[in-house]
Amino acid sequence: MRKCSPWVFLPVMFSFFTAAGLWVVYFIAVEDEKITPLSAEYKRSESKSPPYISIAGNAPPASCVFSQVMNMAAFVGFILGVLRYLQLKPRVHKPWLNIGSLVALSLACFGMTLVGNFQLSNDEELHNIGTSMTFGLGTLFCWVQSFMTLKVNLRNEGRRAGIPRFLLSGAVTSCMLTFNLNIIFLPKMFFHIYIYKICINLDYHVLTIIITTVNYA
Repeated sequence: MRKCSPWVFLPVMFSFFTAAGLWVVYFIAVEDEKITPLSAEYKRSESKSPPYISIAGNAPPASCVFSQVMNMAAFVGFILGVLRYLQLKPRVHKPWLNIGSLVALSLACFGMTLVGNFQLSNDEELHNIGTSMTFGLGTLFCWVQSFMTLKVNLRNEGRRAGIPRFLLSGAVTSCMLTFNLNIIFLPKMFFHIYIYKICINLDYHVLTIIITTVNYA
């Protein structure tokens, strides 16, 4: 049986606890009656807000947990990105690709801190900038790392590890496109129960998939 370094469990634990932390934010907001539960239909006339993660983490005490989760995720994500960069550095033939990948992840992690520290009610513009950095650059990092996995082929596992990572990257991209297209092209139907639930669930799961893909890429 091949020995495994304890470091291999860091991405697993990071992905698990970050995803769990986001759901804790959701449950706190539901308990405080700040948002509508995912299992219920949202109505514009209600005093509760739709359960987007940014809205769920918009007011204390949920905002405190949200900030802590995002800041810790950004820090550990950056450390994992540096470790990945050092792992590939002596093996890549195109250093600019490895450097660019690290820069993209670093900016995505910085975007996570903006999302966590500047809630919608405090600074919506800065919050949305952080969101764009997290999702956009995080997705770019996923694709680049998937490509590099095939090219570098560490321990002859390039194809076996690369194909699932390409599938995860495709899932991230598909979720983001579906989410944005529903908002842009279906404004009148947005609050229909089925489209509403698709968009709400994508809001939580896209970030979770990006976090998972980043750390397994």
